[in-house]
Amino acid sequence: MRHLIGMTSVTYAVRAEKYLRGQGVRVKIVPTPKTVGSGCGYSIELPENADLDHVLALLRDAHIKIKEVYR
Repeated sequence: MRHLIGMTSVTYAVRAEKYLRGQGVRVKIVPTPKTVGSGCGYSIELPENADLDHVLALLRDAHIKIKEVYR
């Protein structure tokens, strides 16, 4: 299963995508599936083998706000 990180806004989704790619993390912006959550409607998708804790730490250190993590 892929990892999804629900974002608080499209601005943070774009910022997160750009930042994480710059850190060498494979990532893309996807619509948040209605079955897993609501909010701004955008999530960051990571491959299932991604180190989710590391990615969350990167986002926290960069002051990029997230809404929720869907595992």
